[in-house]
Amino acid sequence: MRICGIKLTHDGAVALVEDERLIFCIEQEKRNNNPRYQTIDNLDAIVLALAEHSLHPGKVDQFVVDGWVGKRESQFRVLSGTAPIALKGGPYVEKDAVSVLASHEGFGLRLDGADYPYISFPHVTSHVAAAYCTSPFAKAGQPAFCLLWDGGTFPRLYHVERRSARFVECLFPMIGHVYAAAGLHFGPYKQVKRANWDLGDPGKLDPGGAGKLNLGVAGKLMAYIALGSVNEDIVAVFQDLYHKVFAAETNLASYRTDVPSMESALATTHEFFDASARRLETSSPEDVLASFHCFLERLLVQEMSNAIQRHSDFSARNLCITGGCGLNIKWNSALRAAGLFDAIWVPPFPNDSGSAIGAACCAMVADKGFAPLDWSVYSGPALEHCDVPLEWRSTPCSLHELATILASNKPVVFLSGRAELGPRALGSRSILAAPTSSRMKDHLNDIKLREHFRPVAPICLEDRAPDIFDPGTRDPYMLFDHETRAEWRDRIPAIVHLDGSARLQTICRTSQHKVAELLIEYEKLTGIPLLCNTSANHHGRGFFPSVAAACEWGRVDHVWCDGTMWTKAP
Repeated sequence: MRICGIKLTHDGAVALVEDERLIFCIEQEKRNNNPRYQTIDNLDAIVLALAEHSLHPGKVDQFVVDGWVGKRESQFRVLSGTAPIALKGGPYVEKDAVSVLASHEGFGLRLDGADYPYISFPHVTSHVAAAYCTSPFAKAGQPAFCLLWDGGTFPRLYHVERRSARFVECLFPMIGHVYAAAGLHFGPYKQVKRANWDLGDPGKLDPGGAGKLNLGVAGKLMAYIALGSVNEDIVAVFQDLYHKVFAAETNLASYRTDVPSMESALATTHEFFDASARRLETSSPEDVLASFHCFLERLLVQEMSNAIQRHSDFSARNLCITGGCGLNIKWNSALRAAGLFDAIWVPPFPNDSGSAIGAACCAMVADKGFAPLDWSVYSGPALEHCDVPLEWRSTPCSLHELATILASNKPVVFLSGRAELGPRALGSRSILAAPTSSRMKDHLNDIKLREHFRPVAPICLEDRAPDIFDPGTRDPYMLFDHETRAEWRDRIPAIVHLDGSARLQTICRTSQHKVAELLIEYEKLTGIPLLCNTSANHHGRGFFPSVAAACEWGRVDHVWCDGTMWTKAP
């Protein structure tokens, strides 16, 4: 059975699942140097994604459109070619605790001139299905709790087993955008005007601009807090105001994710930070944000612990983490360190970049239950073939030769095979560099047009990671926090963050991916089993779709792709 999952709104994507195997997932931001969070505005993008895999829409058995903002249903306004199309879909949140898999049936998905029927599930259901079906718990047939904390929702706890999924409770009344909102009140992204929802397209946030809630700020603040220190007096202020400002949210389960409720939640969040700012005028913004992170992390762990105790009748000892907040490596690590669960799983696409996969999984689940999905993180778009600018020269280049170039302290754009899924470069669309120079981190941040307090991640051979990092456990998708061991910090300063931590990616020595072979060659030359790894992209845009795009960008002099090196002429 072929199922096509479609995410039309922010982080738009098209995914195809065939007989419980993921064939591809094409995120729109990874086409044509598109901006991050790119939507699907024209249904022709679905036709194109299928055609690239030699499929006509008529060969698909089931189309599934991910739900979006709305109390009872969502509405989409798109084009099919030049014709305007109106579609309806499932809401953001399920109607009640037992209707997580309730679907909306629709018709009129116009693809290549023909109208097709489709179904649509709540947006949160797509998150839950993507997280659980890709997890090791699904393979083992084990139940699991699922923590879903999206930008517009309170943290929501679900329980999943083979034949059912059930909403358990909301943990506390803070939307996931609280982190981005904090950046409007304190620190380098502070703004006088406050962010609002863009009501012209319900539920859609402007990804940047004056007075808008910048969706990229949350990740930047995770780096920025390393400049500060946790101050328990500041934490106490946040605790006090939390109880005063959010105490009115007495019925958490009644919170609905539609535009009015999101506006209300965002207004309450701004009220909370306005009150905090008045009481913290003399505190440094770095300490305020570091202390706020600490307060929220403690709140999350404590309320999760309380919820598990309240629902001890569920036997699950596993946890999936999903929603945009699943990208917060420090919260993930804090939940793992709390010892509440035997195992924790975070997919590489916990944010909406995985929603098309989740939508397809919803149809699979409705038919077969929560079965495991056979998938690879390298299931994104293949590299496009375009003419490289004339001033770039190509020569054959082995991985040993590439390792030698890297060891000479020259960064290289590294492109190989199909793109990785999700927002993080995992070796297929990366800029790689030697970690041994203290100046390399600033150099990479400069060419990426990023602030100097931003860290650069290490990609490391899995078996060597425990020697260099604590805990250094397997982390193939960069989703947990690790400390760089003291004896290694002077040897690999480029990947050490200001607080000594590292957003580590591990890769198995026996992996078939070219980046694993490159790490082995680099280790042979230098004794160091890791490299700097940052995404290969224009500032604020998706990964480079081709060698030509990387060369046209031109901020790195070497571009390697599957055995060929392109070098910019002097």
